[in-house]
Amino acid sequence: MLTELKKLAKMNATRKVVKISSKEFADKIDQSLQTAARKLKELEENGLIERIIESDGQYVVITEKGKEVLYREYLELKKIFEGEERVCISGRVMSGVGEGKYYVSLNGYRKQFEEKLGFSPYPGTLNLKISKEQMYFRRLLDEEEGIIINGFKTEDRTFGEVKTFRCKVKEIEGAVILPKRTHYGKDVLEIISPVRLRDRLMLRDGDEVEVEVVL
Repeated sequence: MLTELKKLAKMNATRKVVKISSKEFADKIDQSLQTAARKLKELEENGLIERIIESDGQYVVITEKGKEVLYREYLELKKIFEGEERVCISGRVMSGVGEGKYYVSLNGYRKQFEEKLGFSPYPGTLNLKISKEQMYFRRLLDEEEGIIINGFKTEDRTFGEVKTFRCKVKEIEGAVILPKRTHYGKDVLEIISPVRLRDRLMLRDGDEVEVEVVL
C-alpha cells in the first residue's frame, strides 16, 4: 500500500482533494484496472485516504494517518542516507510535582545517565506542556528506539526502564526522558540537563520553548 500512497502523494493528495479515475490510477501504478480499484479500496479501509465517489468520478485525499505513514517512511530513508534525524517539539513551561528531582537523583539512574548520555543531570526536570498541534512529533518518540536507561531494584522497590533521546534547548545539551511509569500524560515532555534550564534560560511558567530532539 505504501507504493500506491506515494503515487497519490506525488499528485499532491496530502494537500488537497484530487480527482482521479481508477483507470488513471492504474496507469500510474502500472497495474490492471481491477488491481487499481482494489488498492484504492484497501487504502480507504485502512484509513490512509478518504474517498468520495461521484457521478463524474472519484475524489481522494490522504488522511492524517496516511501522512504519518509517509513521514515514517521518509524518516527511515533519511536515516539510511543522511544519518541521524532530528525533530523540533515546542511546548510551554509548566511546574512539576517534584517527581523528577527524586528520580533523577537516584544512583541507579544517575550513573546510567552519565555513561550513556555523557552528563550528570541537574536534580530535576524541565516540564513542557505539548499542544495538540505538536503531538504528532511527540508520538514519533514512542516509535523510536531511543537510548534505554535500564530499570533496577532496591531493597524497598523496583524502578522501571526509561527511554531517553539526546536533545538541545537553545544550544544547551540535554535529554528528553520518557519513563514507562510517570505522573504525567503523553502531552508533557520531561527534559534533563547538566544545568537548571529554568535559571539558565530565565524561563517562567507559560513560556514557549522549542526542543531539538535527536531520533
